[in-house]
Amino acid sequence: MSSFYLLKQRRFLPFFVVQFLGALNDNIFKNALLILVAFRAVSESESGLLVNLAAGLFILPFFIFSPVAGQIADRFDKARIMRTVKFAEIGIMSVGAVGFAFDLLPLLYATLFLMGTHSAFFGPAKYSIMPQQLRDHELMAGNALVEMGTFLAILLGTLAGGLLAGQHDALVISGGVLTVAVLGYLVARLIPSTEATAPGLKLDWNPMRQTVLLTRIVRRKEAVLNGIMGISWYWYYGATILAQLPSFTRHTLHGDESVVTVLLATFAVSIGFGSILCERLSRGEIELGLIPLGCIGMTAFVVDLFFIDYPVGAEALADARTFLLGPGASTNWHVIVDLALTGVFSSFFIVPLYALIQHRSDPDTRSRVIAANNVYNAVFMVASALITMVLFQVSHFNTLEVFLFTAILNAVVGFYIIALIPEFLMRFVIWMLANTIYRLRYTGRDQVPHQGAALLVANHISFIDWFVVTAACRRPVRFVVDHNFFKMPLLGLVFRAAKAIPIAPAKEDAALKERSFGRIAAELRDGNLVCVFPEGQISRDGAMTSFRPGVERILKETPVTVVPVALCGLWGSFFSRKSGKAMHAVPKPSRRVIDVHVGVPMASTATAVEMERTVAALLSGG
Repeated sequence: MSSFYLLKQRRFLPFFVVQFLGALNDNIFKNALLILVAFRAVSESESGLLVNLAAGLFILPFFIFSPVAGQIADRFDKARIMRTVKFAEIGIMSVGAVGFAFDLLPLLYATLFLMGTHSAFFGPAKYSIMPQQLRDHELMAGNALVEMGTFLAILLGTLAGGLLAGQHDALVISGGVLTVAVLGYLVARLIPSTEATAPGLKLDWNPMRQTVLLTRIVRRKEAVLNGIMGISWYWYYGATILAQLPSFTRHTLHGDESVVTVLLATFAVSIGFGSILCERLSRGEIELGLIPLGCIGMTAFVVDLFFIDYPVGAEALADARTFLLGPGASTNWHVIVDLALTGVFSSFFIVPLYALIQHRSDPDTRSRVIAANNVYNAVFMVASALITMVLFQVSHFNTLEVFLFTAILNAVVGFYIIALIPEFLMRFVIWMLANTIYRLRYTGRDQVPHQGAALLVANHISFIDWFVVTAACRRPVRFVVDHNFFKMPLLGLVFRAAKAIPIAPAKEDAALKERSFGRIAAELRDGNLVCVFPEGQISRDGAMTSFRPGVERILKETPVTVVPVALCGLWGSFFSRKSGKAMHAVPKPSRRVIDVHVGVPMASTATAVEMERTVAALLSGG
């Protein structure tokens, strides 16, 4: 089903329109102000100072107010908060209208600061309301639409701000921003109310103390912290690339302001298209496997920009028409394709990360997690500006060298993220398998608990069973794996990165076996999912053998819910032992259907025999 069906739902459409109008108004006001500042400045240095002061004033409120904004969004109804913030926007834009009418630059800067404050309070409610209004399988679609809408709003706001400023009419500018603000408030009144997730929370207005507390909350869950770091890196990367486009256009492409608009439009539209494509490729799942793919594309196509053979100089700056159709158009279209694909792959990177932190953060702290994310995003965007200034002023880089440096840095960050979060790499491999040689189908996957510990028990049919189980679970899984696999160079590295637990029979290594049971208990006490294959070995004839009693020992030491899992369709695959030794026969080109059946959770008192019977019933369709 297309993600656009959400635009027909009252639980999503008003919220989507409100966030779109908010981003639109931010950018109309900012761009109109920046153009007015640039043209009234008496020198380039004064213009640069005033423009960067404006950027700083917009970002500053995220540092000051995000901590309390997150608390408020957890404490109260998020729809009510959004209505209040949108009502405040009307007042803020009224102040801005006075500033434009009387050409009062200090008042315009104050309005910009207030708009940043408005966004700081709106952000935590905006992203944390989605998990309350949408189902789990709709989070990717919701985030894709929001990402698309945000970048289209940025594009339209930038264009509209420029057009309004070009009118040199304060009444026109003021009327434009006030109209959008009033529309935003009226639509906000249609957003369905939500229950407060932490109604008893006591508000702390100290931003420094709350920033420290936010950091502690985020660190409770490694996946959430890493997701926030990934999102923040995305904003560093995006801010760096977008900030260089005017200079890149002027000094490398020899184009005028209309060409900058073409490039900005290309980037914004491609991110919107990529967001929807991301949701389609993930089939409604929170598909973390697209993150490495996105990172690869973000590096590859910006590196390609560096190696394009650009014209050395031009007598006059080309307008958009000449740029697209005149001499050298093939080179210019090459640039547009690279920027477009960079935008598409950027969406593959960011959309799953937003869905990840929404899905895995605790409901009663979700808004504060989003607030922490906003603080980190602001830090990374400031770092982008500072590092770029150093590259230009100290290292004497040109724009293309800044692009190359950023792309290489992105590759380094990508490798680090994959090493730090092997789940992303595993999901990527699973996604590749599921879209090439296998077709994965799931039944009952919602039976896997969204929070808390559980022991998954599955039949063992092939060497990629653990990949298939991973695909069926929306949470990381700790697998108990034969210790011999850890001795294999590449596979051992993967298992260690995935925090798999090596185990050996007592006759081979009794001490390791005891350590394994200790680690299993520790992982379950920490609230993680642990998966065991109680047969103890991969099937040699396609039939399931008896479950060993070790699984009962695990539950006796750490009583948790048992989730039975049946894997069907892997027998006879390249990774099974049907032809003798696995992975030796030539794989067949046909696309194999793999079914994963997740059964009703069982009590911790279940015996190995009962688990075996349940899995066998799932295999037979019972």
